[in-house]
Amino acid sequence: MNLKFNYIPLTFLTDEEQIKYQIKNTIILRYLFDKFKTTSKLESLIEDTQYGYNASALKSGKNKFLRISDITDGKVDWESVPFCDCTDQDTYLLNTEDLLVARTGGTTGKSFLISNPPEDSVFAGYLIRMRANKQNNPKFINLFLNSYIYWSQIVSLNKGDFRPSVNATKLKNLILPKVDIAIQNEVVNISNGQQVDSFDELYNQIEEAISKYSKSKRIIDEVNEQFAFSTDLKKSILQDAIQGKITKVWRKQNPNTAPASELLERMIVEKEKLIKNKKIRKERPFPTITQEQKPFEIPENWTWCRIGDISENKTGNSINKQLKESKYTAINDGLAYIGTKDVPFSMGSINYDTGVKIPIKETENKFKIAEKKSVFICIEGGSSGKKIGFIEKNVCYGNKLLACTPYVKEISKYFYYLFYSKHFQNEFKEQSKGLRSGVSVNSFKHIKIPVPPFDELIEIVRKIEILMQKCNELELEITQSKQHANRLMQAVLKEAFEGKKEEIVIEYF
Repeated sequence: MNLKFNYIPLTFLTDEEQIKYQIKNTIILRYLFDKFKTTSKLESLIEDTQYGYNASALKSGKNKFLRISDITDGKVDWESVPFCDCTDQDTYLLNTEDLLVARTGGTTGKSFLISNPPEDSVFAGYLIRMRANKQNNPKFINLFLNSYIYWSQIVSLNKGDFRPSVNATKLKNLILPKVDIAIQNEVVNISNGQQVDSFDELYNQIEEAISKYSKSKRIIDEVNEQFAFSTDLKKSILQDAIQGKITKVWRKQNPNTAPASELLERMIVEKEKLIKNKKIRKERPFPTITQEQKPFEIPENWTWCRIGDISENKTGNSINKQLKESKYTAINDGLAYIGTKDVPFSMGSINYDTGVKIPIKETENKFKIAEKKSVFICIEGGSSGKKIGFIEKNVCYGNKLLACTPYVKEISKYFYYLFYSKHFQNEFKEQSKGLRSGVSVNSFKHIKIPVPPFDELIEIVRKIEILMQKCNELELEITQSKQHANRLMQAVLKEAFEGKKEEIVIEYF
């Protein structure tokens, strides 16, 4: 019988020994399928199933109350498990060698074999309890529940589901090898690392599969290290750039460059024009940056300033979801509305094709506009400081995004790369103190930034873009290597999991 099962990477399973344990159990079950050529449903190995008790967890009570969240890395710290007062203790009682399966959420299908629970312990509603019948070994069922033969079937049952789940009926219909308890006992011993006579072929299969997996995993680990190196390299390039290190030779070759102070004067003039024309309001001067407050040394003709000194900074407008869907999704002419979701986490293009547009007439008084050559940064929520985008056309935008527009727009690309630097990210975090997941606009304006002379700034941007392009090419090669390594992993285990080919083929995933 040729039952096909796949290696399923499990997000909650990161321990290498546990992964190898799952592979070993898969090879054992595969061996039993091929040797005995008979299957059975899980329901024939158990007495019955029972859903858990629904109650609120208490700090004290008469029953320990085991929940999904109390099971971590295949272990339970019973001291930290909360309590409840169960009104039907006999139904929900936990005994040694009971098996629990998570039936919903991110750990759907995750199982746990109970061992020496505290007296009168019960289990919570999102768990299903199973008990082996007298003809079967509960540890054999546990072996099955910790194999990719089990996980292939669980994933297949939930394929395409937004919220994966499993119920008692689905569990009972899972397929595993049909063997008597004597064989079950022997393979449980093999799974636990003991030596059992007359299973030489099985031991060889296990050793070969684990060896091939380990080699494939080493390749993937090396690729991941390369990707991490590329990420660190980008950060290093950006930090060196804003400290003037990547233009050190350029400065020697261009000794007569106008200093950064002239660029600042130019921006002050532009700012005064905007104030005079009532495009922006006059603000109270920002505090002077003292020598002690300067995070690092910069070249002699550079200068430090507050970001609010040289740029306009404003957040956008929120739109009620219902109004967005009913009013602003069928607009042909207007400005694209950009939300946080449309701004990338890493250097990449903003998504302008959002399906939401604001009519031009409404941008005059209802909606703020982020001008072309401004820079977006998210300043609120989980993406705060992490989502950054260079704006290539005038757009309207959400209230969690801040549009930063330098008074001399030719330097906006410098701002864009500056925002990704380690220095700026540290400054951003410093300004977020006391605020929940973000910074205020006023706090953002106080961020300290190094400003190079205009001509050097343009050269810095040019060098950054050349170096980033090389990093992106490297990352593309690394990504292709990772895809190849993952395919290799699948191919290595596919052969081991499929077993001997015979006339019947049943696909589970």
